[in-house]
Amino acid sequence: MANLLGIECGATRTVALLEQADEVLRAEFGPANLRLLNDRQLAAHLRKIAKAFDSPDCVAIGMAGARAASDKKRLHKITAGVWKTATAIHATNDLETALAADTRRKQIARVLVLSGTGSCCFGQTPDGTTSKLGGWGHILGDKGSGYEIGLRALKACVFYLDRDGKWSALGQRILRRLQLNEPDQLIDWVARASKPEIADLAKEVFAAQAKRDKIAADILDGAVNTLAKDARACANNLCEKNDPIRFLLAGSVLLRQPKFAARVAKAIRARRPGSQVVPLKNESATGALELARRLAKRPSSDKVTTPLGQAQTIPVPDLAQLGQAPTEQRHPRSMNLDRLPLGQAIDLFLDEDSQIPAAIKSEKTKLLRIVRWVVDAFKSGGRLFYSGAGTSGRLGVLDASECPPTFRADPEQVQGIIAGGFPALCQAVEGAEDNAEAGAEAVRYRGVGKHDVFIGIAASGRTPFVWGGIREAKKRGAKTALLCFNPTLKIPRNNKPHVVINPRIGPELLTGSTRLKSGTATKLILNIITTLAMVKIGKVVGNLMVDLDPSNTKLRDRAVRIVRQLTGTDEPQAREALEKSNWVVKKAIARLAKR
Repeated sequence: MANLLGIECGATRTVALLEQADEVLRAEFGPANLRLLNDRQLAAHLRKIAKAFDSPDCVAIGMAGARAASDKKRLHKITAGVWKTATAIHATNDLETALAADTRRKQIARVLVLSGTGSCCFGQTPDGTTSKLGGWGHILGDKGSGYEIGLRALKACVFYLDRDGKWSALGQRILRRLQLNEPDQLIDWVARASKPEIADLAKEVFAAQAKRDKIAADILDGAVNTLAKDARACANNLCEKNDPIRFLLAGSVLLRQPKFAARVAKAIRARRPGSQVVPLKNESATGALELARRLAKRPSSDKVTTPLGQAQTIPVPDLAQLGQAPTEQRHPRSMNLDRLPLGQAIDLFLDEDSQIPAAIKSEKTKLLRIVRWVVDAFKSGGRLFYSGAGTSGRLGVLDASECPPTFRADPEQVQGIIAGGFPALCQAVEGAEDNAEAGAEAVRYRGVGKHDVFIGIAASGRTPFVWGGIREAKKRGAKTALLCFNPTLKIPRNNKPHVVINPRIGPELLTGSTRLKSGTATKLILNIITTLAMVKIGKVVGNLMVDLDPSNTKLRDRAVRIVRQLTGTDEPQAREALEKSNWVVKKAIARLAKR
């Protein structure tokens, strides 16, 4: 029996499904948009999928950005070049695959109403006639999308600030989410923000509406009406007004905001009475597989999908190990934490934390090796990379961000990579840590190479995002290390980092909360690595930061004191030397030494 491969490529991820004789295998890869990839990049993306699924007989692929016939022809040509043994290939856009995911056999016209990061409507009749509204991108279209909701929220907040002189509750939510301190900072943020980052603000609009925020309610009212009008127009282009039609609600906004989706459905029915309006229950990749079945003239299947994930491409410790990790065990001393008097609870926390240094010291030899790697890397123009998810990722980014002001280090020299990117610094990004390929992609896009050091941080030792980064960094010649707190961890044979630092700190007082001892231990270890590496490359004299960047009043005062302590001059002389040296401490010291 033929092997069938269905692929759906979107702005968030790529999902591939391979149907074999007795099962359906599933794997996830990075995002892809045809209009954002050249031929070489597109082929490279498809080859990653081919490593997991290398011998399908029929391939159906739907990709975002495949708008025109020429786009589909290009996608078909490159797909055929990757799967040369495939006997049949169907290349289309991700709208057709999403529509095909509705496998209901009733022969009526269907319209996909999509609202996620972007938006559009796409319809098809049983005889193959199609109609589309939207799909023009966020500059020209995307009405009713998460992007438009987020952008309208930003515009509304600044409008009402100008008109009424008052910063709205919705504006307060947005500043909190973005970790900004005042509205003026939104100007720079929005100029650099990506489409998904702006779309992510829609979550705050929905949360504000739930609190009866009028601005949020007005924005969402507009989105409901826009989506319903476009859905009706798309349907009217397909068939007569009284003909039966089935509307399918899809995209993250409609699927993750059920109350909003219900309002959209109600508005559609008001405009097309008697219509079916239902959420698209199957993921779009199942539509791609359905199109592959049609190529092979095979009936739809009810086979259970088996997650392939990245297990065959990026080795990751088995999930079963997580339950055995100390981070997931209950601590015998805190079984009654909820009833413990506050004074005793504080003593318990401090006592537990006091045991961390001894646990780290037991890993001293390995830590020494890593510090020497980093020193050598810095001296040869290399860099230090941290990679992690959640608390581990935030601590890596924190340590990296503190190096430029403390040591006047180039921001490139120490870099933090966090699963989910910038938004994950402020709130959890769903599923980001489970994507090993995204971890590998981050390493590739940061240009990690043979002169660099890569440290993966994962309290449990299992985070797929981290293991994806380790695999790719090692493949590219970098020195690799894993920092974890799980002595029971079994390292994959074919994805071993060069060094594993694994202090035995025991269970957390709050079971599973690795922001506690694991976080404290991580901060201590990262402090040691970067501080001592900077010391060894001449950024410190004695215990003074002679390469700090005096970017504020406090640091300038410290710079003056450092110059005075090292040269024996008075404050006016030290300040004058610093001003003439553009506040570079080393230059100021050298200037005074020549006197």
